[in-house]
Formats: sequence, structure tokens, C-alpha cells
Amino acid sequence: MVYDKHKYPLVRKAVIEDVEPIHEILNTFAAKEKLLPRPLSELYEHLRAYFVLQPAPGEDIQGVCGLGICWKDLAEIESLAVVEALQGQGLGRKLLDACLHEAATLGIDKVFTLTYVPGFFLKRGFYEVDKSCLPHKIWADCLKCPKFPDCDETALMLQL
Repeated sequence: MVYDKHKYPLVRKAVIEDVEPIHEILNTFAAKEKLLPRPLSELYEHLRAYFVLQPAPGEDIQGVCGLGICWKDLAEIESLAVVEALQGQGLGRKLLDACLHEAATLGIDKVFTLTYVPGFFLKRGFYEVDKSCLPHKIWADCLKCPKFPDCDETALMLQL
């Protein structure tokens, strides 16, 4: 499937009916150890943080990305995933751009991500940082992670 950017809307805020498809996409990538899994309950709880990729009206959700607010000047890009059949078409970037635009609109000037795919983010201006510079993230979320304290994700930051 190739997306025609001149014909359809592409990225929109997630709605309640998107939660189960989002969960399915994230579980697919989690099974391949390309991102950490998200419990269904967490997706419902944080639904307003997510954008989805819908190639055309009525079609299935094909991608997701979340913006989690950590502190007054810090947000996290979470769970960025585009189904493999649509990768390489710039759609992950469109999801990322939606989150970055929302962060800027909210007045947040730093955005980070923890990722197994640093190259994607490095191409978009992110730079590597030590996880110790993310204390709000570590104490809020990382303590609950089964990989803590042996996190094998790369921490990256972007100054908006």
C-alpha cells in the first residue's frame, strides 16, 4: 500500500476505537523487541497522548506515536511504530512531527525518547544523552519496567 499524501488525511488524534488496534501494532513490534510493550489499560488511560496514522478514511490504523508530558519543560516521544508494509515512506516522520508540533504548542522546549532505533531520531535532529539526565522519566516510569535498571534503549533528546 502506498499513501497518496494529496488525497487523504493522514495523522489524527487517537479516539477510543483506536485503542485495540494501537495495542495490536505495539505488541507486534514488542514481540520483535523493537519497542517496549504497553498494557491495554495504560493505552486507555493515556489515549489523549496518542496520534494515529490512518492512510484513508475507513481504513485500519497503520501507525501510532505518543507524546507523554514528564515535566514543565520535558516531554517524551513514546511508542512510535508504523506497520512494516508502510515503512520507508516518511509516515513515521509525520507521526513524530505531529507530536513535536503539539509539544511546541504546549510550550515544552525539550523532547526525549528511549529507543531501540536511534538512527531514525538522529536523522531528525535528536542527539544522544545519558539516561541520568532524565530523572522525571526514571522515577515515574522506568522503575515499573521489567528491564530496569538494565535498560538497553538509547536515550535521545531534541531541543525545540
